Amino acid sequence: MKKFYVIALSFVFSHAFSQKHEEADRKSMMQNELTTYSKMIGYNVNPNTLNYDLKYQRLELDLDPAQRFVSGTVTSHFVPNQNISSIYFDLSDGLAVSEVKYHGSNLNFTQLASKELKIDFPTNIASSTLDSLSVKYSGVPTSVGSAGDAFTTSTQGGTPVLFTLSEPYGAQEWFPTKQSMNDKIDKVDFKITTPSQYNVAANGKLFSETLISGGKKLTFWQTNYPIPAYLIGLGITNYTKFNDTMGTPPFPFVNYVYPATAANGTIMSNIDWTKTVMNTFEQFFGPYPYRNEKYGHMEFGWGGGMEHATMSSMGAWSRGIIAHELAHQWFGDKVTCGAWNDIWLNEGFATFGEHVANEKLLMTNTQFMSYLAGEMNSITSSTGGSVYVADANLNNINTIFSGRLTYSKGGYVVRMIKWILGENAFYSALKDYHARPNLAYSYARTEDLKNSLFLSTGKDFTEFFNDWIYGQGYPTYQIRWNQTADQNVIFQVSQTQSHPSVSFFEMPLPIKVNGTGGEVAYLALNNTVNNQVFSNQVNFPVASVQFNYENQIIQRNSTVTKDTGFLGVNAKNKDVIKIYPNPVSTQLSVSGITKNQKYEIYSLDGKLIKTGTYSAGQMIDVNSLTKGAYLLKIDSQNLKFIKE
Repeated sequence: MKKFYVIALSFVFSHAFSQKHEEADRKSMMQNELTTYSKMIGYNVNPNTLNYDLKYQRLELDLDPAQRFVSGTVTSHFVPNQNISSIYFDLSDGLAVSEVKYHGSNLNFTQLASKELKIDFPTNIASSTLDSLSVKYSGVPTSVGSAGDAFTTSTQGGTPVLFTLSEPYGAQEWFPTKQSMNDKIDKVDFKITTPSQYNVAANGKLFSETLISGGKKLTFWQTNYPIPAYLIGLGITNYTKFNDTMGTPPFPFVNYVYPATAANGTIMSNIDWTKTVMNTFEQFFGPYPYRNEKYGHMEFGWGGGMEHATMSSMGAWSRGIIAHELAHQWFGDKVTCGAWNDIWLNEGFATFGEHVANEKLLMTNTQFMSYLAGEMNSITSSTGGSVYVADANLNNINTIFSGRLTYSKGGYVVRMIKWILGENAFYSALKDYHARPNLAYSYARTEDLKNSLFLSTGKDFTEFFNDWIYGQGYPTYQIRWNQTADQNVIFQVSQTQSHPSVSFFEMPLPIKVNGTGGEVAYLALNNTVNNQVFSNQVNFPVASVQFNYENQIIQRNSTVTKDTGFLGVNAKNKDVIKIYPNPVSTQLSVSGITKNQKYEIYSLDGKLIKTGTYSAGQMIDVNSLTKGAYLLKIDSQNLKFIKE
């Protein structure tokens, strides 16, 4: 999902051969979204709405796509978490509230310029009490962007069309709600009255379409999955409907498209392909999160797409965009970023969904490697910028919905987590992440993902997240190698960083060793300090060495050089020093030391913690060290270890 108008839209590259077209789609939709978002950004949380839980909303609206106008009544059920004498809803002051009903009586209310509706109760409502009220209102939704807004009326094929796109703060432009990133609405009813010639698309299940007097039709949709306000969506026009099923066991696959789209065989083939990518995502991500209701698409006028829960709004129909919006149903819809600082949890994972679709379904390996190279070139086209959006940048919409950082680098970071963990452990951990009771159908921050990965794998990603999510830039590697007479391959790895926010990127480095007779060995060099030396026995003569052979990690302009002067024939005269176990609990062993050596242990901030003399075959006692990361300096080498 992207940002406001198409930010939630996924920008995506699809087939390698159509990458330029996909990039144009991405830029177009992001520009639309950014234009709107720039007029709407203000907060992650409205403090005035913190004192209650919004349980249910019923939208009874009269809408005509030929008129830019909304009127109706929204009923809200809520539970206070403290005694309250008043309640606030987010609502544009451009919409006029005519009455608020509470147990049959009218309540006093005030519409504020801060786009809030304040309602006063006759007596206090006690904490933990389920209560409800209804707001009757009407008006012309505010146009908040030069290209449109959260509530748009237009035409398609000469026929009026109405559609919504509320990310991030647009819901308040067309109905009273609570749109802070601290609450999801447990259930929403849509009871939409329109002229009878139109069809209404929305979240959830279609319960009825009823012709009523005055040439009108009442359409009733309902969703029973928790949903943030910005993921509530409507589309109204003379849609052509396609009802199908997908998955095993099957569940509804529902598409509402413009008549011209229905007549386009290529687009309809792509829409049908959704069933294929759904099967793939269920294999790797787990069961589709909204199986009890549906998945589908409703066409709208924005470029790209928007991941409205259960029914993505689509303005483009490439398979890459279809995959991106579908991936959002797990990442962004079921588990939603808990602040716009963490938007990468939505967009980065949806972009990784494109990776999966491209790798498993759409591209040859050569095409996929080209796609990844394009993403990496974009990510490293600038030396700075973090995936996590700092508070100071929350008013910079280009940073929040940065194609380079939020989408491309966010997606690539997910790919690197997969490289570190291995495919099976990674996908198992992803399934755990969006199934955890505190996260499923709720909100997550970046730290929640890190903690979930630790619970699933035992791997502490703190340093990785500090480098790749909170830190900026990327590494460049200089790798020297040579082979000894006994067929050890010796590597020395040096690293430079593009930005001073990261002093060193610790990463397992992907190395492919190619033998003169066609032999191949795949290595992962655990690079923890600069100028680190590695020795690996391969048992065949080496012809060449490839680094990052499947674009597993982000880097730029790295070099791999065979250096016949590096260690050379005398390599066996100097053993490579290694430490183990790592992480360590009590005693640290050192190999490659043949005589007594002084050693020093430092904390990562440079403080000297311990000194001593190491004798070959003995161990270093680290039992008294507190948990954390340290450097062992011995024989002019710095070796990092983790005390657990």
